[in-house]
Amino acid sequence: MKANLKAVIAESHHLSTWAVATNPAHHGARPVRSLRFPDAPTHGMSSESVRDHKSKSLPLPHVRPTVFVVDDDASVRRSLESLIRSQGWQAETFASAQEFLSRPRILAPSCLVLDVTLPDLNGLDVQKRISVDRLDMPIIFITGYGDVPMTVQAMKAGAVEFLTKPFKGDVLLNAIRSALERSQATLTHESETQALRDCYASLSSREREVMALVVAGLLNKQVGAELGISEITVKAHRGRVMEKMRADSLADLVKMAGRLSVTPQRKD
Repeated sequence: MKANLKAVIAESHHLSTWAVATNPAHHGARPVRSLRFPDAPTHGMSSESVRDHKSKSLPLPHVRPTVFVVDDDASVRRSLESLIRSQGWQAETFASAQEFLSRPRILAPSCLVLDVTLPDLNGLDVQKRISVDRLDMPIIFITGYGDVPMTVQAMKAGAVEFLTKPFKGDVLLNAIRSALERSQATLTHESETQALRDCYASLSSREREVMALVVAGLLNKQVGAELGISEITVKAHRGRVMEKMRADSLADLVKMAGRLSVTPQRKD
């Protein structure tokens, strides 16, 4: 068995094909079945389109996406690692849920290929744990067996895909791409929001008051009356708010305030 698997992986460098055999001792008496992983479909794409696609997958320069794999079958881990690396992504594999959960979070696009049945924690329980502090890590479930309630539960909790072995490699690769794009979008949103928080933290108390009233639609004269300051002073504060928040227009400032949940403290 090991010799055959080694031969397939070695041969894959020439044939670009992977085969993973499930262990019949895993997950009950399930027959040995194979998963075949062909290359990602890139035909019909120009080199420029490929470059565009890759650039959209990386929010930071020189940072490759990472695909984490948690499966207690060593042969599955090895084959999935080969498949993932063939696409230019980084791969990290783990034999147990606890081993994976002890791995610190990374600030790069990532996703998790997760077996449902593990020796320590159920995959659905792992999903619950990481949904709290790893929102940027979408999950793709794989399983030797599954049922509708299990699939529904996983998808409702935000899983990208729920695949039952055996499955085609391009199905998994497409799911991984979708997951990495989602991860990138989440990281970008978090980064932008943190930058806004930093800008907002640089405002003085008075500038925050002025900002809240301005984005609420009050004119400078009305803001002055609300705060008991002159209109000229309001204009000065407003200018500093625009500068510190790096807003190009009032519309920009309003959008920023919305993302920061800034609301005016109006006097009675």
